[in-house]
Amino acid sequence: MSYFIQIGAGAGDQDESLDFKDGFTKFIKEKINSQNNDILVVEANPHNLKKLKDCWKEYSNVKIFNIAIVDSHYDKDTIKLYYTESDAPCYQITSINKEHVKKYYPNDEIIELNVQSQKINDFLIEKTKVENIEYLAIDVEGIDYDLLMDIDFDKLKINNISFEFIHLNKEQIKNIFNKLIQKGFTYSGKGFDINGYDLMFKKKINFYLKLRTKYRLYRILKKEIGS
Repeated sequence: MSYFIQIGAGAGDQDESLDFKDGFTKFIKEKINSQNNDILVVEANPHNLKKLKDCWKEYSNVKIFNIAIVDSHYDKDTIKLYYTESDAPCYQITSINKEHVKKYYPNDEIIELNVQSQKINDFLIEKTKVENIEYLAIDVEGIDYDLLMDIDFDKLKINNISFEFIHLNKEQIKNIFNKLIQKGFTYSGKGFDINGYDLMFKKKINFYLKLRTKYRLYRILKKEIGS
């Protein structure tokens, strides 16, 4: 049994603003056919659920969770979610970080709603029973750093991890790279995002791969990224 997990699924491949494309969804539908694999799809904004269900309606091994994934510093069962109607219909900039939404929509009315929340380690351990996570994709608009730095890589068996990096500042990028290298991961190319905003890391390390990863970090830091 292997798990393929997407945290921050949006509307899957049902979002017209993205030309009905989603990298994780495409990968699963084209590459992962075995019913022995469990696909866990997490989306916080309930407005995306109908389209997300349509996206996966022919896949019995897909489980959809309408919750917000948070880091271990958050100790409540619900959390406020922020978005704006200008971002309809699929609300790509939905976030639990209000300032993140205001950054992209500074003149809009920011709408808030309460949603169920669960800590990332609790969710992953509970749902996978610490079995093999083949791919973990994280795209959570404004809190990617918090989740990545909170993951307990010593308890969880993660082989590949894809995360969005364009909202991260240079210090956050360095911290994530250093943590992943320390936990035995190295850069393996672009992640799932169709626009190239994700990085992929693989649980494999040797001297050459470590150098390649540090060189990739250097190249990223030379560019203007983050906030």
